[in-house]
Amino acid sequence: EARVLGHLIAGKMLSFEMNDRKKIGLGLTGFGVFFSFLGVIFFFDKGLLAMGNILFVSGVSLTIGLKSTMQFFMKRSNFKGTISFGIGFFILILGWPILGMIIEAYGFIVLFSGFWPTIAVFLQKIPVLGWVIQQPYIRSFFDRYRGKRVPV
Repeated sequence: EARVLGHLIAGKMLSFEMNDRKKIGLGLTGFGVFFSFLGVIFFFDKGLLAMGNILFVSGVSLTIGLKSTMQFFMKRSNFKGTISFGIGFFILILGWPILGMIIEAYGFIVLFSGFWPTIAVFLQKIPVLGWVIQQPYIRSFFDRYRGKRVPV
């Protein structure tokens, strides 16, 4: 399943020119993560968490394109994660932010679990962080969960 997604995204990522739409998408994704972080820090503030989710999803859509986003979320193997993420967002809006975030986190992990090995390899190439990750105990943790890399 990760290989299919990698091929789906690989066509766009190999020619990853940074046009204005993708720059805005990356900015929105970053702001989405930031607002979600603030929402958790401020005792699960419903407004900040909802804003973070909206910005994150819209940023991902702008970055990889609307068609690729729809194919990713509507793929049969990703239904479990998509439905969990959507139900968690709905519960968050209804006023149960902690329960909503737990369900959303599960959906997020299910949806993006195929990308963790690629992220681990990327983190190992960052100068200071890479040295920390190369330490024996941390490296064994990354090696245990590496699995197959998504060809990006």
